[in-house]
Amino acid sequence: MSKKLYIEFIFLTLMGMATSLSLPPFNFFLINFLTFSYFFIFLVKKSRSQFNKLLFFFYGWFFGFGFFVTNLYWVSISLTFDESFKFLIPLSLIFLPAFLAIFYGIITYLFLIFKTKKIISSFLIFSAIYGIFEFVRGFVLTGFPWNLIVFSLSKNLEILSILSVVGTYGLNLLCISIFTSGGLFILRETKKDVVISIFFILTPLFFYSYGLFYKNEFFNSKVITYDYKIRSIGSNISLDRFYENINIISVIDDLINISDPQINEKTIFLWPEGILPGIFQEQLIDYKSFFKNRLSENHFLGLGINSQQNEQGSQKFYNSFSLYDNEFNLLDSYNKINLVPFGEFLPFESILKKIGFKSITNNYESFSTGSKRNIIPIVKDNFSLKILPLICYEIIYSGKLYTNQEFDVLVNISEDGWFGKSIGPKQHFTHSIFRAIESGKYVIRSSNNGSAAIINPLGIVEKKVDFGKSGYVDFEERREIQSTIFSNYGNKIFGIIILLYIFFIFIFNKVRHD
Repeated sequence: MSKKLYIEFIFLTLMGMATSLSLPPFNFFLINFLTFSYFFIFLVKKSRSQFNKLLFFFYGWFFGFGFFVTNLYWVSISLTFDESFKFLIPLSLIFLPAFLAIFYGIITYLFLIFKTKKIISSFLIFSAIYGIFEFVRGFVLTGFPWNLIVFSLSKNLEILSILSVVGTYGLNLLCISIFTSGGLFILRETKKDVVISIFFILTPLFFYSYGLFYKNEFFNSKVITYDYKIRSIGSNISLDRFYENINIISVIDDLINISDPQINEKTIFLWPEGILPGIFQEQLIDYKSFFKNRLSENHFLGLGINSQQNEQGSQKFYNSFSLYDNEFNLLDSYNKINLVPFGEFLPFESILKKIGFKSITNNYESFSTGSKRNIIPIVKDNFSLKILPLICYEIIYSGKLYTNQEFDVLVNISEDGWFGKSIGPKQHFTHSIFRAIESGKYVIRSSNNGSAAIINPLGIVEKKVDFGKSGYVDFEERREIQSTIFSNYGNKIFGIIILLYIFFIFIFNKVRHD
């Protein structure tokens, strides 16, 4: 390859790296106006002189590799807890970004194939293909919808209110057009190009106006006060408990002290995912004596704890959310559906186990997938609350979390310690904000080595235990809000937006005169 081509690849990689600074926790979203516009201009100019399809694939791949290698480095931290996994750290730092960059390579490859002579149609084609393959990335091989470019707006809550209508993938597609609109303006050929570029540049103002209206409606809605409070725990208990046989009693004692139960206070305690090492769902009752005089009939306990079931002669293990009364009778439970590859289950396990591989988060075998995401009712006297539990990673999915909306709040329990003090836990927390706005429901989050919080349907974090600290937040009341458009129709909205893009691509491509 020529020296010029090497320089182009290096520059595209650096552009991708710069783009990652727009994501949480930095949120320098203005960078995207420069990087996306330049990337689009680069592709358009190259497409007029360069028709090597493979080369176009690598233009996108290097941009994507630079983007992912700088914002997903934290995944490798999960491999540092077990000596047998440490040799995989260099591979995870390179191969995960390299794999995800393939999606960006396909985007630029297809852009070369479908581009037209009209710059406005090429602009819409670029946006549509980019948006579609970011959607595909959220589903292929269990999906990894992490760090979509829309997350760069995670601190702009008034603008994000439009998620209640178009959802994460719909707004992500529109963000691609917004950030690329400067490139359309620079390459403009007709007045229509100018009008469309200005339209997209001004679109955030329309979203902001909608957000102000939506916010006003929310704060004028009815307030529902509960007889019970949900006390969500944020703890900072070391992951060494999994590897150094730390006494479970000390962990329970720490959690009780953080929870600060009061005998006469009606409370539902919410503890993080997998917080108690080495015991299963049915064994918790064996530790009842350690809760003596701390819990009363006014108390419930919901926590993440592993479960096991014998199914057709085979022992299966689940990552579960379990609800107990104060006597430790199991009232209800949910088995996690969306499992983390390599973390909770080992792909091609029968083969990889033979060469020493195992799942990271447990020492027995891969977790099995739950059959259904069920709503858990909590009923006591005149009190009734329906919760939809999401365990850790499940909060990152948009549009396929539930079909039954007859629940009151989303509950997310998590263990974020696998990613140390990196940006990973902060990025993970951001997904809770997006799910709250999309669903129009409150999100109650409990995390170990992460952030516990109450997030309202506007995405406002009403209460929070900061990352790296221990404490609790209480959920005692909520505002009544109607189902959002997105919660009713899900990603069908994204499909409609794609069809609109395709429609306008054909319309603008047929127009011969300005």
